[in-house]
Amino acid sequence: MRGPIAACLGFALLAGAAEAASPRGREPPACRGRIAGQDRIEDVAARGELVLASGRRARLDGLRWPDDPAAAEAARAWLAGLAGRALATREAPEPDRWGRIILDAATLDEPPVDLAGGLVAAGLVQVDAGESDSLCRPGLLALEDAARRGGHGLWAGTAPVPTEEVARLRELAGRFAVVEGRVRNVGERERRTYLNFAPFGTEGVTVTVSKRTWRIMLERGFSSPALRGRRVRARGVVELWRGPTLDIGAAEMIELLDEEQAPRR
Repeated sequence: MRGPIAACLGFALLAGAAEAASPRGREPPACRGRIAGQDRIEDVAARGELVLASGRRARLDGLRWPDDPAAAEAARAWLAGLAGRALATREAPEPDRWGRIILDAATLDEPPVDLAGGLVAAGLVQVDAGESDSLCRPGLLALEDAARRGGHGLWAGTAPVPTEEVARLRELAGRFAVVEGRVRNVGERERRTYLNFAPFGTEGVTVTVSKRTWRIMLERGFSSPALRGRRVRARGVVELWRGPTLDIGAAEMIELLDEEQAPRR
C-alpha cells in the first residue's frame, strides 16, 4: 500500500498548492488546465532543467534560478539528490518557448518532498513568475519569507535591496533583484502604471506595471491611493531607463509590507 498512499499524498500536496493560487481560492486563467501525471527525474541539467524518464525536459514553475554559478550549482545539486525518485506532477497544458514542460512536482515518498517548495524554503532559489502574468503558487512567497528571516542559502547575510540604494541597483542592471521601499507616487497611464520610489525630479527606482496586471491589482484593492506611502517589496529584472526600473508582469510580484493590508475581495 506504500505506493498508492504516497501517490495520494503527492497529488494532495500539489492540489493544495493549486487551491491556494488566488485570494479567492480559484486559479488565475493562466494557471488553469493543469494535468496530473507521474514521472521520474533522470538528470538535472544547467539552470535546473529537469530531464525526465519520459524523455521530456521540464522546468519547475515559479522559480528564478540563481545567476551566481556557486549558488546555481547548490540548487542543482539539491534537485539532483532526488534523481531516480518517482514524482507526482501537475503540468501546464502547453510547453514554454523552449519546448520544456512547466510543472509542479512532489516525490512519491512518505512524506512527499515538494520540489519547488523545498528549493525556496532552503533559500536556494527566489520566487519569480517569469514571463507569466500570474504566479500559480503564491504560497511560495511565504516560504521565501521564512528562508529570508532565517538567513538560509541566498539570504545568508543579505536582504532585499533598499530602493534608496540607486547606485547599487544600477550595478544590478540585467539581473534579477528583490527590492523594498516606500511608494512616493503612482502614475496611471494608458498602457502602464508607474510606481515611483523617489520624489519628482530626483533619480530613483521605478516599478512599471502592465495594463493587464494593473487591472488585476485593482481588483485586489491595490489602487493608487492604497499604494501611495506604503512600503512594498517588488521583484524583477533591473533595467536602466532614466533610473533603475523593474517591469512587473504578475500582480504577485508586488507585496505590501505594512501591517495594514490592502482589502481583499
